[in-house]
Amino acid sequence: MIRLFQQYIPIRKLIFIIGEGTLIFLAVTLTAFLILGRNVGFLDTIILIWPRVLLVTLITQISLYFNELYEFKKTDRNLDLAARLIQAIGITSIALALVYSLWPSMVVGRWIFFISVIVLLFFVVSWRFLYALVIRKKLFTEKAVIVGSGELIKDILYEIREKRDNNFNIEFLVMNNNGNDQDQKMKGIPIHRGFDNIFDLVSEKNIYNIIVAFDEKRGIFPYKQLLECKVNGINIIDGVTFYERITGKLLVEKINPSWFIFSDGFKKSHISRLVKRIKGLTLSSIMLILLSPFMLLVAIIIKLDSKGPVLFSQERVGEDEKPFLLYKFRSMRTDAEAKSGPVWAQENDPRVTRVGGVMRKLRIDELPQLWNVFKGEMSFVGPRPERKFFVDDLKKKIPYYRERFTVKPGVTGWAQIRYPYGATEKDALEKLKYDLYYIKNMSIAFDFMVIFQTVKTVLLGKGAR
Repeated sequence: MIRLFQQYIPIRKLIFIIGEGTLIFLAVTLTAFLILGRNVGFLDTIILIWPRVLLVTLITQISLYFNELYEFKKTDRNLDLAARLIQAIGITSIALALVYSLWPSMVVGRWIFFISVIVLLFFVVSWRFLYALVIRKKLFTEKAVIVGSGELIKDILYEIREKRDNNFNIEFLVMNNNGNDQDQKMKGIPIHRGFDNIFDLVSEKNIYNIIVAFDEKRGIFPYKQLLECKVNGINIIDGVTFYERITGKLLVEKINPSWFIFSDGFKKSHISRLVKRIKGLTLSSIMLILLSPFMLLVAIIIKLDSKGPVLFSQERVGEDEKPFLLYKFRSMRTDAEAKSGPVWAQENDPRVTRVGGVMRKLRIDELPQLWNVFKGEMSFVGPRPERKFFVDDLKKKIPYYRERFTVKPGVTGWAQIRYPYGATEKDALEKLKYDLYYIKNMSIAFDFMVIFQTVKTVLLGKGAR
């Protein structure tokens, strides 16, 4: 796996994305070559139009990404994939039309584009069919075994099965002799009992990755056997760390304090904090100025739609658990919690106004938080700021919940784009897993990647209530 923007990406998936971009480039170039005629050679055609073809390629792949066509899920259906592919091509056409109206010199040619769409679709569908075959046959994967016991093994196996394009293929499990499974298999994976001959087992099958996944290590951890594997060149991966790499979250239920202490990450230098603050101050200032006419229009619509103030302010818990007033456009009735007291928002919440429902879907109600960013109470990217009522309760029930307050809360965040809106303690736990991953891997590049994915989330209307 390769680490990009603080995420681990399977090598074969990266090759797939680069290969698809190359095919899109070739499809447009080949069409241009056929239309321009024999007077221009193929290489000359590339030299002549490569910047315009590159523009088409980039916009096409961004459209594919925004339509979630680079996420390979177990639930994907061919009809749904075809619909999203056609939609992506349509979005590409509209986006290119807008670009061409502002930048006429980049027009690749009307007929070239229309005909290249047909060639492009053929190339892309064929390439994706080939990649689906690679995934199904488990080709170009890294062989691995899991050594351990307990629920951590099940957590890892579940995530591997959920991600169709996962880079690892678990050959078998090595567990202790106290198991009571009847068929010697765990969800179809063979189990070897006993830790005495781990090196012989992996050597026999040419396996070079061992994932160590123990819920409890005392008295059963095979130090000598794993050391023998390590010194013979076999890669030993801690189970919690492996889970982090393939999911983009931390399995807080299985992490002990020593893992936090000795793990990489959680770096917060004065320079990185200063750069993050300058970025937030600059971007919030620009956006407040540019969006002020739109925000004024939103305020007028809110006032016409329902009684009450335009802005909604509420105390939230910020960095170092310091309280601050968070500002949003009001999207609920003014008496939303008069009878119930503090409660999480629910799906199809009856307290939300007509205009509020639209604002929440498009995240327009979050725009006044730019003022919180300007003041330095929030960042653009960080954990969601929560109310003290819920924080006090969750700190008692969820391990490491206090650690999310070591950074400023964000208008958007890794948890917000990776997990839908949560309204239960279980949801809060899942959100924390992503928040801690973000805090562990904070960087400017990671922030921009989260902002980019937030745009996709807003356009798809996901995660809001």
